[in-house]
Amino acid sequence: MSETQSARHRQGMATRRAVLGDSHVDRAEAASTEFDRPFQELITEAAWGHVWSRPALSMRERSIVTIALLAALGQDDEVAMHVRATANTGASREDVREALLHVAIYAGVPAANHAIKIAKRIFEHMDAGQAAGTEV
Repeated sequence: MSETQSARHRQGMATRRAVLGDSHVDRAEAASTEFDRPFQELITEAAWGHVWSRPALSMRERSIVTIALLAALGQDDEVAMHVRATANTGASREDVREALLHVAIYAGVPAANHAIKIAKRIFEHMDAGQAAGTEV
């Protein structure tokens, strides 16, 4: 790893932990193998070290955008993970609801309907103080 990449990776890991929480990142790191380690490094540097660490949007705004995009793409596990992350990003339930209303109009009602079901389930787990895990 070059010095620039190393600094980018450190920044990415700090941002990733701030958004997803230490326990999630620790589980992902522990589950990493030689096969997927390059992918983990890529997302840590590119997604978390570059995009999520940029100053133009707040963590809250990035969270809202990310949830809408993942819902539109039908990425259920990632929607659940990022809805859980709202506890760390400052995105409110109202923010999530508004993002999913946009998904309904711009990406389709079925995508939004499914993501709303996921968000409701995750919020119920969060309200009950339960670790929702990675299931959706």
